[in-house]
Amino acid sequence: MKFFIDTADIEEIRDLATTGMLDGVTTNPSLIAKSGRDFFEVLKDICAVVDGPVSAEVTALDAEGMIREGKTVAKLADNIVVKAPLTWDGLRACRALSSEGIKVNVTLCFSANQALLAAKAGATYISPFVGRLDDVNIDGMELIEDIRTIYDNYDLLQTEILVASIRSPNHVKDAALIGADVVTIPPSVLRQLADHPLTTKGLDAFMADWKKTGQKIPS
Repeated sequence: MKFFIDTADIEEIRDLATTGMLDGVTTNPSLIAKSGRDFFEVLKDICAVVDGPVSAEVTALDAEGMIREGKTVAKLADNIVVKAPLTWDGLRACRALSSEGIKVNVTLCFSANQALLAAKAGATYISPFVGRLDDVNIDGMELIEDIRTIYDNYDLLQTEILVASIRSPNHVKDAALIGADVVTIPPSVLRQLADHPLTTKGLDAFMADWKKTGQKIPS
């Protein structure tokens, strides 16, 4: 499973890129606003650090506007993925952009039927928002299971499942067990994946015992 991080913070991206765990980045208008920086400058900086896909969302609401904006954004770098909402206009834009070889991430997916439409429109990625479903007492992971089953039923559907609105390490684990292709994770959650109290406890014990030996490993 591929790990994307969901942020427009270039320092976070640079730091996590050094771990070798970072396969791509997703952004959205809220994250760009939080960065306080120019949209195009942020994307150029991210694409200079990350070789993998970088999702950049259009802001037009009509298909024609999405297509124009998508083509503009796609010219920024070879690894840009145009992000469009799961509306009829977004699906029309997805079809038009994907037919020209531009990769599209269809976002704000909350049902299996929506995911099926996005795949038929040629989406490279579908982004179901599991955390937001959990917020309204709907099991977000059930949606991932449904989409995985539907996509696996039809060889012609090549859209990758990009699980979004990740809130915890358990979301990551469950997505991996189901067989999602990608998770996009807040940097803080990605760091939590390596944490376990028994790992910390064991390391402390090893270091305490090593100190008793009075030895050092030359560096």
